[in-house]
Amino acid sequence: QVDLVESGGGVVQPGGSLRLSCAASGDPGSFFDYYSIGWFRQAPGKLREGVACRSAVDGSTYYDDSAKGRFTIFRDTIKNTVDLQLSDLKPEDSAVYYCATRASPASLQSLCQLTGPNHWGQGTQVTVSN
Repeated sequence: QVDLVESGGGVVQPGGSLRLSCAASGDPGSFFDYYSIGWFRQAPGKLREGVACRSAVDGSTYYDDSAKGRFTIFRDTIKNTVDLQLSDLKPEDSAVYYCATRASPASLQSLCQLTGPNHWGQGTQVTVSN
């Protein structure tokens, strides 16, 4: 059993940046070679939403409109993580951020839908505030 573990959340001022990491505990090193990963977020009182997804097959990426141009999802092979770089953060980006996966999703875009993943991490809090 591989557990997804998020880290890197914190408090940052508007316009600032954070780098979130998704690690696979118990992974001998090949998990992210086979499992596509999605980053999601959930703000208080709102539905969880997909932010960015990365394909394990070819490294292609998918971004929600709210993330385009500001967030980047990528594989860090040294750390063996799939990270989400958050830039130009806004107060409305404040949320708990989760990484998630599903074996053999129909498409990368489908993985980024709320019903896409079936395996979730515990989340990391991002707060954007003065």
